[in-house]
Amino acid sequence: MSHQVACTSATRRGRMRKAEQFLTAAETIAEILDQHHDPEINDAYVTLCVHAGIAASDVACCKRLGVHAKGPDHAAAIRLLGQVDTQASQQLAVLLGMKEKAGYSARPVSATDRKRAMRAATTLVEFAREL
Repeated sequence: MSHQVACTSATRRGRMRKAEQFLTAAETIAEILDQHHDPEINDAYVTLCVHAGIAASDVACCKRLGVHAKGPDHAAAIRLLGQVDTQASQQLAVLLGMKEKAGYSARPVSATDRKRAMRAATTLVEFAREL
């Protein structure tokens, strides 16, 4: 069950640091992928993008609403972010739609998934920075 958690300035700063860390780690893996074309780490890459986007979404919700979503209900997190920005919530939906495949299934993510994940994560992190 998901719920909303009140934010403090420490929450916002901490979640922003995590968003930046996950995005930086994903970018580092992207360099390896570009050099070695090793699809075996696509899943880790997409998972980092997902976590960057989630953390950035938490920051956006904290800044605008004073709360962020917590728990397994992805639809609730998307709806909450939608109260801040519809386009941002669509990017979060893209990422959360890949979370299961990248992190928990036996099926690997595709190169297309990888590109979509980076675009969505980058968009969300930039959005959180600008608020």
